[in-house]
Amino acid sequence: MADTLNIALKPFERAYVFLKKSTLKTKETFPAFYRYFEALVKQHITTPSKGFFKSSRIDNVSSFITANVVKRLPHVDESQVEEILHNPSNKSFLEILTKGFGINREKERTYTVLGNGSFKKILIANRGEIALRIIRACRELGIESTVIYSDEEKDSLAVKFADKSYNIGKSKNYLNIKKMVNIAKQTGCDAVHPGYGFLSENPRFAKLCERKGIKFIGPSSKMIKQLGDKVEAKNAMTKAGIPVLEGIKESLRSSKHALLVARRIGLPVILKASAGGGGKGMRIVHKEEEIFEAYESAKKEALNAFGDESLYIEKYLEEPRHIEFQILVDKYGNVIHLGERDCSIQRRHQKLIEESPSPALSNELRQTMGNAAVNAVRAIGYEGAGTIEFLLDKSKNFYFIEMNTRIQVEHGVTEVVTNVDLVKEQIKLASGAKLAYNQENIKIEGHAIECRINAEDPSKDFSPSPGTIVSYLPPGGPGIRISSSCHSGCKILPQFDSLIALLICHGSTRQEAIARMKRALQEFIIEGVKTTIPFHQSVLSKRQFLRGNVTTSFIENNKIMEELKGMKPKKETLPKDKRVLIITTAVSQYLAKKQQINSKSKVNPWVMAARQEAMNEGSLEE
Repeated sequence: MADTLNIALKPFERAYVFLKKSTLKTKETFPAFYRYFEALVKQHITTPSKGFFKSSRIDNVSSFITANVVKRLPHVDESQVEEILHNPSNKSFLEILTKGFGINREKERTYTVLGNGSFKKILIANRGEIALRIIRACRELGIESTVIYSDEEKDSLAVKFADKSYNIGKSKNYLNIKKMVNIAKQTGCDAVHPGYGFLSENPRFAKLCERKGIKFIGPSSKMIKQLGDKVEAKNAMTKAGIPVLEGIKESLRSSKHALLVARRIGLPVILKASAGGGGKGMRIVHKEEEIFEAYESAKKEALNAFGDESLYIEKYLEEPRHIEFQILVDKYGNVIHLGERDCSIQRRHQKLIEESPSPALSNELRQTMGNAAVNAVRAIGYEGAGTIEFLLDKSKNFYFIEMNTRIQVEHGVTEVVTNVDLVKEQIKLASGAKLAYNQENIKIEGHAIECRINAEDPSKDFSPSPGTIVSYLPPGGPGIRISSSCHSGCKILPQFDSLIALLICHGSTRQEAIARMKRALQEFIIEGVKTTIPFHQSVLSKRQFLRGNVTTSFIENNKIMEELKGMKPKKETLPKDKRVLIITTAVSQYLAKKQQINSKSKVNPWVMAARQEAMNEGSLEE
């Protein structure tokens, strides 16, 4: 029924917009007629009765719409409809209409009654936390979800929560492009959501989806390819007037070429993989003699990670801040940003803590950088959700470094402070929806901080700690959000990312958000594997962090790693299975020994039991 209604209503979207404008004009020009029209609608929704519409057919249609459409919309039940219509504070029919159809104007502003249609089924080509996140968004949008899983993950929460699941066999098949597209065709999915990581920024995957008539939820394959090549992306941003770091407009030809460029732009420099990201294929060079080894090692790492050994070189900024802006763009050319995220707490170019808004930006600088991000995506013709990343130097000059064409791991930080569901927005934009608001509608409320809780041992250079989580109890209370697919008994598999949970704390101020994060980290119970919780607690205890004075060199400058290595190992709680084994063994040995003693004794055990009972009764009488 819902699908049929959606198809039937789709052609009337323009008429609906026209109706809204006409209604507003009518209210201003003919208030008496407007009041009659409003009363008519109220009667239609709440108490359709014969005689009011002077037609039994209209009365039947009214009753059907009221029972099967209005009162079955998201977040609206019968009592809410009655309250909406009879509340004197409702000033107009438009307010009734928008509220009655589930829109909360103060919160999620993007919900539309009549959209451009939507997907029927989405294949989620991912796993873990992000797969579960997408499943939830699909369910709220009324879209059927199909999730893939490897042989080791048949009991995952994503498999349990998705409408359907499909086994892909070995874990390496998460990168099998043809297999993903074939699964989408076999399961009848009309769209694929790649999540983050794996194939999310692979232009060949997006291209094959396009060829097979499956919508890739993201930008076009051509755009992914252009922005995936960091040299080409920098050239595009230069043409758009966005500042970039000094470097070259092509990939390096050799280590000698790298040395010549380094001499021209001055040391230090950084070598980066042209097709890379996530901190892989990067090497910082402070001395000329280091450049040859750095070139070869970065080249090898880039080839292993991305299948492309090409590198480029640019000026290296000493101790910058890493600032990124979340962007949404529809196919009609409307562009907005949803504020920035400060991702300066990093280790080996990988983000560990993110927050929004950045304590380093003034309102003026925030507006300047936000406008630059919007102008950049508009200039290149981007569509969908994306992130523009900048480096900010000590003099408050900013430089474009890359654009991510997928949903980010840290997207939840922005969701918390803007009340916009970015995953739902990404899906709706891919289906052809139009942005329902402009930049002035976006308000940043309070402050949010995210800590990535990984199964790693920070006292041993963040070495992976795979295994079974025997006890898992996340924190709670006001302002706490947990994004995780883990639970007690969950296995952290060595062949996948070590993420356990994304812990986000929100407060009215940065100080409140930090206080909540400290409490949440202390409450978080994860036993069975090592975690990065001690690392986050160390960072949040530092005066420089509390003051907001952080850079990408924060960990080194504050000797966080040395501090963690010097900490005495915390007395570990034995895993639950080992505790049970010890207890049952002890009980078994005790009972066996007791039986031996009893067998040697000449005293009848029934007599002993009677004597004990008599003694107990005697003590009670006293």
